[in-house]
Amino acid sequence: MWSIRVLSVRVGWFWLRAHRHARLSGDRFSLASAARPSELAQLLALAHGREAVVELGTGTAWSAIALALQEGRRQVITYDSCMRSQREAYLNLAGRGARSRIELRGEPDTRGPRAGDPPVQLLFIDSSHDRESVVRAFRTWRGALAPRAIVVFHDYGHPAYPGVREGILELELSGRSSNGLFVWRAPP
Repeated sequence: MWSIRVLSVRVGWFWLRAHRHARLSGDRFSLASAARPSELAQLLALAHGREAVVELGTGTAWSAIALALQEGRRQVITYDSCMRSQREAYLNLAGRGARSRIELRGEPDTRGPRAGDPPVQLLFIDSSHDRESVVRAFRTWRGALAPRAIVVFHDYGHPAYPGVREGILELELSGRSSNGLFVWRAPP
């Protein structure tokens, strides 16, 4: 629990309540798959000042909620064709302000952006972790990126998810890895 001190007060408070709810309700999926506080802090630092964020792989929405809580003008669009029954309980913990800036799309991440969506300033790829899915998701969304956008891949280097690293190698992306995240920056 001491690890949450790397998060802002609002995000840390949400994370504590979400973690408690997950434990009490037996939500093992969230406890195993949600970004750890150190990863989340790094993601939020990368997202600083970016208002148009897309997350691929909503899960139970902990990351989407943290992104919305961190900055009051940020809009988060999140894609996941698998609707988790526990998701609504965590969205309720976010409060109405943050919740109103999260758009849940029950669609595959390879569907890509909709007409009228703003250029993506930060893309967080945390859906399927096999090589082919990572490559397909990046290629689908590359054209929707704003100049200087940041793409963050979750679970880079995780022994259970070698496909993330393999996909990045296949895409020949140059970037940096830190704390389970791989970060690539789009050109100007």
